[in-house]
Amino acid sequence: MKLFISADIEGTTGITLWDETENGHARYPYFAEQMTKEVKAACEGAMAAGADDILVKDAHDSACNLIPSMLPEDIRIFRGWGSDIYSMMSGLEPGYDGVFFTGYHSAAGMNTNPLSHTMNTRNNYVRINGVIAPELMINSLTAAYMGVPVRLVTGDKGLCDWMKAMNPNVETVAVSEGRGNGSISIHPNKAVRLIREAAERAMRKDPQDCMFPLPAHFSVEICFKQHASARKGSAYPGVALTGPYTVVFEADDYMDVLKMFRFVLSD
Repeated sequence: MKLFISADIEGTTGITLWDETENGHARYPYFAEQMTKEVKAACEGAMAAGADDILVKDAHDSACNLIPSMLPEDIRIFRGWGSDIYSMMSGLEPGYDGVFFTGYHSAAGMNTNPLSHTMNTRNNYVRINGVIAPELMINSLTAAYMGVPVRLVTGDKGLCDWMKAMNPNVETVAVSEGRGNGSISIHPNKAVRLIREAAERAMRKDPQDCMFPLPAHFSVEICFKQHASARKGSAYPGVALTGPYTVVFEADDYMDVLKMFRFVLSD
């Protein structure tokens, strides 16, 4: 069984401040280690259920956050960015038996994580077909496009509730709950245990039950914090400026959406 894991950090247990996510700050090493422990737990749970080919994509900031020596010996790890339209999903291909998302966070426009954002901190929200789109949605649609089920999500409660509303069959582990500029977290060791148990359950599920819904058409709206960003984004072919801060894009092929995101949402 082949498994792809996309690992972010803002939904790691206990994360509350931006500097906890940024290499070079005093608090970062602790949370990089906790991020790694949670990915390790996900790997171990999946392996207990029969996964024997696991590719982990380090998917935060420099994409060099995980501590490789702490992970199981039989996994592969993709560090750095693939310079393609898949971003946090770079390395995923059709034929995988599942995707896990660990350490994921709520979207810009959601009030359920003090670090809520979507791809960068320059937008107020991204909507796909009217739905506030976290990075989880953008990446789950990539998995769906390739015919790969989403089996597990770990992160803040708001994001886990969001996924349950999209597909209640996906296993989730809520490790924290945002409260304004703060968060309430479970114990980090408990989080590791719950993630390992959920990962094992997730890999035993019927893959068809875990498919993320893939629409036939995509209507994307991005609301930027700065009007200049919207103007710049409107230069991309097919992107229309609909207000001082907003642009829209229509497509039937999700790959066209990802290409647009690569240029319009990138810093």
